[in-house]
Formats: sequence, C-alpha cells, structure tokens
Amino acid sequence: MGLWSCSESTNTAGSAEVLRRGLAGEPSSLDPSEAADNFSFQLIQDLYEGLTIESPSGQILPGVASSWAVDPTGTQYTFHLRNSARWSNGKPVRARDFVFAWRRVLDPARGSLVSDDLRLIAGAPEIMAGRLPLSELGVHAPSDDVLVVKLGRPAPYLPQILTHSATFPVFSEPSARSHSPESWVSNGPYTLTRWLPGTSIELGKNPNYWDRENVRIAKVRYEIASDQNSQLARYRAGQIDITDVVPANALPWINSEHPKELVVAPFLATAYFGINLSTPIFASNLQLRKALAMAIDRKRIAAAQGFGQPPAYGFVPPGTWNYSPQNWQWADLSDANRVAEARRLYSEAGYSPAKPISIRLLFNANIAIKQTAVLIAAMWKETLGVETELSEEEYRVFLQSRRDKSKWEVARLGWTADFNDASNFLDTFRENSPNNDSGYTNHTFDALLDEAARTPDPETRRLILEAAERVMLNDYPILPLYFFVSKRLVKPYVQGVRPNPLDRLTSKMLSMSAH
Repeated sequence: MGLWSCSESTNTAGSAEVLRRGLAGEPSSLDPSEAADNFSFQLIQDLYEGLTIESPSGQILPGVASSWAVDPTGTQYTFHLRNSARWSNGKPVRARDFVFAWRRVLDPARGSLVSDDLRLIAGAPEIMAGRLPLSELGVHAPSDDVLVVKLGRPAPYLPQILTHSATFPVFSEPSARSHSPESWVSNGPYTLTRWLPGTSIELGKNPNYWDRENVRIAKVRYEIASDQNSQLARYRAGQIDITDVVPANALPWINSEHPKELVVAPFLATAYFGINLSTPIFASNLQLRKALAMAIDRKRIAAAQGFGQPPAYGFVPPGTWNYSPQNWQWADLSDANRVAEARRLYSEAGYSPAKPISIRLLFNANIAIKQTAVLIAAMWKETLGVETELSEEEYRVFLQSRRDKSKWEVARLGWTADFNDASNFLDTFRENSPNNDSGYTNHTFDALLDEAARTPDPETRRLILEAAERVMLNDYPILPLYFFVSKRLVKPYVQGVRPNPLDRLTSKMLSMSAH
C-alpha cells in the first residue's frame, strides 16, 4: 500500500503517477446498497462496476456483462457475464453476486435510500412494501455466468439504470466482507487502499480488473475539502489536479489567468427546498406553502451561483429524455406581481409581518448552500416578514437530521438523476419512496406514475408524467430553486474530462500526460 502526503505539490507521469481529485464532502458509505450521496457515488464508481458502463460521452457499453438480450415482450433480460470479470481478491464475479446485492438494496429492513432504482424489477414494489419475501424478486442466476432479470413492465432504459451504483454487485461470501481498506473487496478499476476520515481516500489500480489495460492512472487520491475556497487554494498551489467544485468568487481570477482550465456544463440535477408536511403549520396550509414559493426571486438566486444555472420553477430539469419541462403557472409574472400575490397568500394563510411564521431551515455545511439559505431567508423576511432560524450541520450529521422531521420545517435538498428519465425524478415523491423527505402524499400523483409505468408508447407516457409533475407542483411539497451545472477546474495535463448529462466522471476515463 502506497502512502502519499497531502502537502505534495508535484506529480509525475508513469507507473507512480497519482491523480489528486478534490471531493467536497466525506462519503457516507462505500457500500453500493447504502450510499445515497454524490460524494459516495464518485468513489463507488471507481471501486465497483455493474453489468453495463458508460463511455465518457454517456454511451452505454458492456461492463461485467459481455452481452445481453431482451425477449419480445421487453420484460425479460438475459445477461451473460464475461469470464474475465474478477473481484479484487481474484475470485470470479458471479451472477449470484448481483442477486445477493439487489436483494440487499430492496430489503425493507435495511431501508436503502437507493431502492427506488430497482423498482421496475418484477416483485420489487411489493417487496419494498413488505408484501412479498425477497426470494420473489424477479432476478435469478441459473448459472454463474448468466443473470436473468424479469421486469414488471417494459423499460428500454434498463441498461442505463444498470450503470448506477445501486445495481452494482456485492461479493456474496460474508466472511470476506469487511469495512477495512486492507480487506475491502470490490470489482471495479480501483481498490481501496487507505481512508483517512476528513482528509483523503486513496485508491490503487485493481490488478484483477478485467479491463485493467485501459486503466491509465495507477493511483487516485480523493482530497476531502468541503470548503470550496480551500479546495481552490489547494488547486492553485498544485496540490489538487481536478476539483469537483468552483466558488463563484473565483471567476474573475479564472477568467483572467486560466480560462481554459474551467469546465462548465449542464447536467440533470435540481436544487430545492423540501417542506415538512408533517408539521401542523404546513400540513393543511397550501396558501402558506405557495406564498413561500412565490416570495423567492429565483433569477436572483440563480445569478448568485455565478455559472449560468437556470432558475427552477419545476422539478424535472431541461434536457431530460422525452420530456417537456413543467413550470408553475405564475413563473412569468413580473417581480412586482409575484411579490404582491405572495403577500396576499401569506395573509390568507393567517400570517402577517406583525404575526410572522417562524421556520427552521436545515442545510448541510457548504459556503454556496449557506449563501443561498441566507439570501432566501432575507427574501422571506423582506417580502413576508418570515422569521427563519438557520440550522447548518456537517454533511454526515445532516444526512441523519433530514430523516428526523422534528428538527426542521424546511430543508435544503438536491436530486441528481440516477438515469436519464423523468420517472427517476418524480418517483422520489411517491408516498412510500425512501427519498420523499417532505412526506408528500397524493394518490392521484401516485396513480399517474403507475399509469405511466404501464404505458409502452413513449409519447403517451411523456404526457402522463408531465401531468403527474403538474399535480405535484400544484401541491407545493417542495420549492425548486435552480438546476445544476457541473463546474470543475482541471489541470492541463489531465485528459479525458468530458461532461455528460449525469455528471459522471470516473477515474478510468482519465489519463495524465507528463508535466
């Protein structure tokens, strides 16, 4: 196992090269069945591999599966695993490893936050609801190198879903599973060699990976730096080769000194506030929820981000496959009319500047997120008289607190697409979704999603999904703020950074030249 200093300011090409990647938060888990945050996803994409993989441009390619076929009904897929697929301990990746992993994800006793990604497998919804045993899941391993997946409905985008970490295999021999880096078993391009919490996570090239000849960087070190300005400083000092965040206040320096090192591109993700619908003040007060939504100047919020993020008046982002973005009907109102209507609704809800509502706004520690929270709290105060208590927590603590409805009335949340389809966004608000932080319940909404899931015609399905989003938006369980763009600083000697709709950038895609 190699050890490297965090203060290292130079890098060399060749067998000893180290790619130093900035990471804006501590991963919550490196277990594919448990991880539900983007920081974990970045690491897991390097450590594991699913049945399919993505090219740098987002094209679906064979991964652990060398090939697959689908039956005429579009509901049964047969995957043939490549004989050369190996775990990092040298043992073969078997079809049963996928069966084991997917059952873990869907086990209601585990409460996995990524279980929605497997919802389309036959039996999965009933298993998630506790109405069927795990053994009834529509996935079987008739042999070590054949996996048969039965779907509850046709889903031609299944190969894309299988690139998400929720579908990755897990080594199914319990005695070999461990949380220590020395004995961590994975099947991807890299293996875990060292984890210093709050500091760095180090990976080494997996010598047993089937496609190891196309892994061009020997070692990767993720430098954990939740403070954007700190990550920028380390990049400027030559201690990080590629960042995963860029502070807006750095734009003048970047545009002046290193404009070619900035990579910005839209991707499928939405920043939003979730409203706690279990609290009496919000549970039956639609006027109040709508007033809070209309009091936010989204153009100002988006402009403050600094990188061209579009303001969001709906939840499903532009660019989503086979979908037309939906917006609140008042999205085009003038600022004066929007503010006037927000004040009218606030009064109708029973509040006023003399009798204001008090809100606890929960968010994770991050400079840009805090700035947005402060700005929106000021808008609510100025427009409506709302008193807002800001509650900032370290990321891992925040992940727990967002599940505890006693700690907040409003929480800053975000959703990044697991696969390019509107259902991936809208399914998060199903009544029984583990990602439904607001506690939203609308049986018409759920019924529309079910109808869309049963509809094979893409155009008809699109219209049903759009109708479902309008139902949800009109209930105001959330307050969309803006759509994301990816933004990175990349040293000139790092090649292979190509933005894609899901903002996935695995280390296997990258290479380094001498510098």
